[in-house]
Amino acid sequence: MYYKLIRENSLLGDSDVRPKEVRGTIYQTSHRFSRSAGIYQEYLTPICDTLENADHLVPALIYNVQVTQSPKFKRLLPILCQVPGRSGIRFHRGTKPEHSKGCILVSAADEQNLTARWLNEQQDHQEIKLEIV
Repeated sequence: MYYKLIRENSLLGDSDVRPKEVRGTIYQTSHRFSRSAGIYQEYLTPICDTLENADHLVPALIYNVQVTQSPKFKRLLPILCQVPGRSGIRFHRGTKPEHSKGCILVSAADEQNLTARWLNEQQDHQEIKLEIV
């Protein structure tokens, strides 16, 4: 499987295997109790910390990201496309794993930053790909 090969090579640090179109990576760094902390990086530059509910982790694959209006939160938010067996997986603000049933949590400032950054790229017709390892 293509995605499995990318994920295994990324864990080994082999950046030459990673497709150039992948914009950034979320490294799920620690799993304790009901939380999974991580870090989002773009081209080896740390952008923000992430938090997921450990009971509902997003599978480690490469995803397209789009910015769309969230019916639940009533604002523009990034969404991961084609998460296996799930839908509506967004990046939104939150500080505790209980604030999510599968979404990726970031700080309020980081939510605004990521939304603005990815919305600009989307409006420029750039495809946004993100890898989760």
